Amino acid sequence: MASPPQPISGIADFLADPVESADFPQTILRFRNDRAAVSVGLDGLTDDQWIAHFGRFQPLPENLPGPLALRYHGHQFRSYNPDIGDGRGFTFAQLKDDKGRWLDLGTKGSGTTPYSRFGDGRLTLKGGVREILATEMLEALGVNTSKSFSLIETGEALQRNDEPSPTRAAVLVRLSHGHIRIGSFQRLAMLGQTEELNRLAAYVIEHLYGETPSDQPALRLLEQVVQRTARLAASYMAAGFVHGVLNSDNINVTGESFDYGPWRFTPFWDPEFTAAYFDHHGLYAFGRQPQAIHWDVVQLAIALSKVADIEALAPILDTFPQLYEAAYANAMLARLGVSPRGDEDDLALVQAIEAGLATRTVGIDRFFFDWSGGRRRPGPYDRTYAEHFGAVEALLARYDPIRMTDHPYWADAEPCSMHIEEVEAIWSAIDEKDDWTPLHAKVAAIRRMGEAHRWAN
Repeated sequence: MASPPQPISGIADFLADPVESADFPQTILRFRNDRAAVSVGLDGLTDDQWIAHFGRFQPLPENLPGPLALRYHGHQFRSYNPDIGDGRGFTFAQLKDDKGRWLDLGTKGSGTTPYSRFGDGRLTLKGGVREILATEMLEALGVNTSKSFSLIETGEALQRNDEPSPTRAAVLVRLSHGHIRIGSFQRLAMLGQTEELNRLAAYVIEHLYGETPSDQPALRLLEQVVQRTARLAASYMAAGFVHGVLNSDNINVTGESFDYGPWRFTPFWDPEFTAAYFDHHGLYAFGRQPQAIHWDVVQLAIALSKVADIEALAPILDTFPQLYEAAYANAMLARLGVSPRGDEDDLALVQAIEAGLATRTVGIDRFFFDWSGGRRRPGPYDRTYAEHFGAVEALLARYDPIRMTDHPYWADAEPCSMHIEEVEAIWSAIDEKDDWTPLHAKVAAIRRMGEAHRWAN
């Protein structure tokens, strides 16, 4: 466990407000991520200790003395909102992981804060279950994501307008590589706090990027964010994932995906597929995610122009499309399990895969499952592949595999997927019968798939 002082303490004066957690009627442990806990030295906690820290929020030894609700602004569906911040969560602790990185333990559903506005500061149990499924699946597919660390049911009945109510409540703890968002910088820029802008940029560079800040931290910050978010956008596309709410307050400057609400995995390659029922114009549809993330990064550059010349920031911004294209090719080939050639064949192969998948004759997960390692396995989609994926097969003959396919997963009849019907079935078992077996079985299946994807020569 890390020793004090935790880095966030040095910037809490302008970044956060001390808050208290809600006092829940019950604390029933439903999920503990021991795999993630190992990485930060917390796997030895008993269940009672776990509940005390992550349900009652007793401070961890030699850590932050109390929770901190972070302040930020942000563009929400392209409209600037200065009235947001951590409205139902807080940063509870900072720990170093087994790679020497500083990580945050943050909450969702832990009670009201100064930024709750008219909200109750709570999280539905279904929302917590959905976040577990999202983060586990994304991690298995190689997406840089926060980890669902703990889920504790709290015994409260919540009223929600968009789902059957009253519904059960929970508090979620996530393990994340920082909770500093583009919106954190937007707030400081809007308030004209230029000294704090530079301090926050230096904090991110030193404690989240592991570098020594220069006398121009804003430029290095933007350079890193452009690179990291280009990779994030690419990984979403390769995973067939739709985040749903890519507002600037939901974009972490570490390039780590987090804060899952109306997420979905698209079954087919459908650029118009939209996750959020309230995204009426498809702003954050599957195929628009790279553009949406790039737009958010532009807002970061605008904020940083308070402390750096726009002439120096603009060329860094301009590298996003090229970085995304390269990252996208690498992400698609990584999911396929072949080594990039580093030439024009990579782009041609990705375009051929897109063209085949765009026919919607085979699902995204099924395609990558059947072609893992770059060689097609025989099966029920032989005719489809012969008709629509001939260019893919011809190009793949030039590629070397980077994944062994003798892991037992590759002998399964179907790929491990995470579509809305299964999410709802898992929740129904919990809601109607208090049966958690399907959730824990699905997490085990996802982790087995992740192991198979990492099965290397």
